[in-house]
Amino acid sequence: MTHSRRTLVTVLVTLLLGALVTAVPASAEGRRHVYEGTIDGADFLVKVPKRWNGTLVLYSHGLYVEEWKPARIMLATRPETETWLLDQGYALAASNYKGVFGHAIEEALTDQVALLDWFKATVGAPRRTITSGMSMGAVISLKLAENNPGRFDGVLTQCGEYDANGTWNSALDMLFALKTLLAPDADIDLVRPRDPQAAQDALGAVVAEAQKTERGRARIALAGALGEIPGWAFAHQPEPTAPSDRLAQQAMWVTGAYLFGYGPAARPEIERRAGGNPSSNTGIDYRRMLARSAGLDLVRHAYRVGGADLEADLDRLAAAPRISADPKAEAYLRHYTVARGTTPSPVLTVHTTGDGGAVAGQARWYGDQVRRNGDPARLRQAYVSRGGHCSFNAAEEIVLLRTLLSRVDSGRWPDTGPRRLTAAATALGPGYRLVPELFSENGEEKAMAPSFVRFTPPSSPRPSR
Repeated sequence: MTHSRRTLVTVLVTLLLGALVTAVPASAEGRRHVYEGTIDGADFLVKVPKRWNGTLVLYSHGLYVEEWKPARIMLATRPETETWLLDQGYALAASNYKGVFGHAIEEALTDQVALLDWFKATVGAPRRTITSGMSMGAVISLKLAENNPGRFDGVLTQCGEYDANGTWNSALDMLFALKTLLAPDADIDLVRPRDPQAAQDALGAVVAEAQKTERGRARIALAGALGEIPGWAFAHQPEPTAPSDRLAQQAMWVTGAYLFGYGPAARPEIERRAGGNPSSNTGIDYRRMLARSAGLDLVRHAYRVGGADLEADLDRLAAAPRISADPKAEAYLRHYTVARGTTPSPVLTVHTTGDGGAVAGQARWYGDQVRRNGDPARLRQAYVSRGGHCSFNAAEEIVLLRTLLSRVDSGRWPDTGPRRLTAAATALGPGYRLVPELFSENGEEKAMAPSFVRFTPPSSPRPSR
């Protein structure tokens, strides 16, 4: 396609989408063309090999906050995966979504389809289209396929929150337990905060003080067990076996991911989007929830060591006044952030076993939805034995994409057992093994061998359905 024809097509797409589209002409980047531009306020990046094989991978990134914004738009979870895909002839595309930061799922579901339309009109119609995403981008990828049947041939989700509404409720459970047990008389707003930063600072100070004593650490463990938070946080370390180490790493998740990621300071953003407070613990029986938790034994150990009375604390939780959701806000979150499990195209999910940011129970919950609403034959789920959130290496991501593409092409799943996946990922060589460490000051990366494993996660603690 000549440059003049591309310019004409861009104008036509602008009229069709009813949006402002600006794009720089394709630039040569070695053996590929690069397109950068804006569609209706959303920046995008597209890379197309000169020998394009006809497959497009549309990538959906996870949640960005300003401190963590990548230097450029991500086209894969790992940069080595991006290079490998381009070298193999795959075209890559991604929108950065309008607004970029926060829980921009509503915008992403529009912006990614707009980019897909732009690609078809400007570059050409893909022979097959795969949607891939990580963390928040995982549910975006699923809902793109569910909302647009026939437009996507396969879905790869990594470290996904498929029921983000359930995660917000689970986060409320944990923070409610911390406030009730550690500072019952403190004036701290968990939802609809009058002064978000002051409430955040007050709750953070209470939890920091609790971490100095065995009794305080036991109560943090109770909160973590209510959210099924694992006792494994470090991607670069083996899974801890000593209870004290497991409790310490579980507390890192509770404070690092939930106190700060879902606490009072995070509430204004989600409540603005939803039009009110979407979270509730009305009718929740925390004694029953703990009895079902995979963390029950760790909590009992912590309470014995701390000399605290678990039953008394559960009584205090049972007696504490509950928090109700605003119905319209709850409906918003259910509509935009909860996958249905209809599987209009094949889906492959992957989770690390020690993920406390998006707990592995989310994958189990999604499998249940597929059994109710979709075709279980179209779903395969894989697990990697590693701590951390989205702590995959490129070899694992590449092998999963190849597995999904094999299913798309043949109509049958290849062997998705952990031994076969690990062997295939290992065969890619040492250049694809870097794994990020979430809990490091400098974003440290370390080469780690592929490590797929058989795993049955605990149930999701607060499923939306």
